Amino acid sequence: MAAPMEVAVCTDSAGQLWSCVVWELHSGANLLTYRGGQAGPRGLALLNGEYLLAAQLGKNYISAWELQRKDQLQQKIMCPGPVTCLTTSPDGLYVLAGIEESIHLWEVSTGNLLVILSRHYQDVACLQFTGDGSHFISGGKDCLALAWSLYSVLQADPSRIPAPRHVWTHHTLPITDLYCGFGGPLARVATASLDQTVKLWELSSGELLLSVLFDVAVMAVTLDLAEHHMFCGGSDGSIFQVDLCTWPGQREKSFQPEQESGKVFRGHRNQVTCLSVSTDGSLLLSGSHDETVRLWDVQSKQCVRTVTLKGPVTNAFIMLAPVTMLSSDLRPSLPLPHFNKHLLGAEHGDEPRRGALTLRLGLHRQGSEPSYLERAEQLHGVMCSTMEKSVLGGQDQLRIRVTELEEEVRNLRKINRDLFDFSTRIITRPAK
Repeated sequence: MAAPMEVAVCTDSAGQLWSCVVWELHSGANLLTYRGGQAGPRGLALLNGEYLLAAQLGKNYISAWELQRKDQLQQKIMCPGPVTCLTTSPDGLYVLAGIEESIHLWEVSTGNLLVILSRHYQDVACLQFTGDGSHFISGGKDCLALAWSLYSVLQADPSRIPAPRHVWTHHTLPITDLYCGFGGPLARVATASLDQTVKLWELSSGELLLSVLFDVAVMAVTLDLAEHHMFCGGSDGSIFQVDLCTWPGQREKSFQPEQESGKVFRGHRNQVTCLSVSTDGSLLLSGSHDETVRLWDVQSKQCVRTVTLKGPVTNAFIMLAPVTMLSSDLRPSLPLPHFNKHLLGAEHGDEPRRGALTLRLGLHRQGSEPSYLERAEQLHGVMCSTMEKSVLGGQDQLRIRVTELEEEVRNLRKINRDLFDFSTRIITRPAK
């Protein structure tokens, strides 16, 4: 079996030839281009390995393409304001967007806007989920980095404003980028800021593990998969490599380029806007306002490939190519729904969409939508009625089909009881 292919996905602010380009990491061969707009910084995300989402620069909508139908814009997700950043959950169930100082959370299966989080005081600059999707981190121009528990956000009382799990206030100037490592709720989080520092946090405790001071503002940050090295992109075009496993246990450190000459990548002529590391940690991808994307060999610090774009680079990252990207025969398992602009259950919200199925614990008090069991029974009744009226099938086939449907309804009833028991145990569990 062939090894998974690594690809680089890049966008620029000009969008003259295309909105997004995908090229093979090691050969540099162009694989795909997507047309239709200009993606903004931190505004590009892959949804469930089937759709490519791009927050349009200065616009109040998100563009969505099927990975294979690259020349045809599939949908515009309208938003209540210009989208400043965008991300999706690893399981493809949720879409997060920063809209001015608020964070909007959509459920992909229904298109419902589940919650609006308004805990930042200025525009949200960056968003990212943890690897297991249990938490997400937001960074804003108000110098705050907030760590949110997805479970707590979804289970919050509608009458109360959800609170973040951690509020990190150590930065003194706007946050420019952040990165979540592996480990889910035990992950480490790196935040970069115009205050010339990069800070490393422990998500489980909220403790500050490390603060590194540079002599320039830091515009981008990333870690390799092993989290041995941290790469920081400066406003002067330099990229700094911080070795996390060689420093002593001190919490604050100054990075001196003169003394760390073997840890600096030089080649960009303007500020570095995005960074990403290959799976094996041997290659580093960087994008810059000098309109180039560069691929570096980490060990030698030499640039091995330069790709020139038509404008300042807004997004550039490395990922394993999904199967749907390389095969023209595969299509998304489900179409994208209409994304609502108003909160679920709002008095003046969008019209409810027929055929959608919503299953969320903790919202049983709303009573605005039929339950899972009620929908199953309704579907069963419609199918039985249709089968009885059909003249194409015999009575034996009809009885067999009805028996199958009754068995399915029994299974659905069991699922409904299990979910009710599970939610009851969670709600009534005594606090530790």
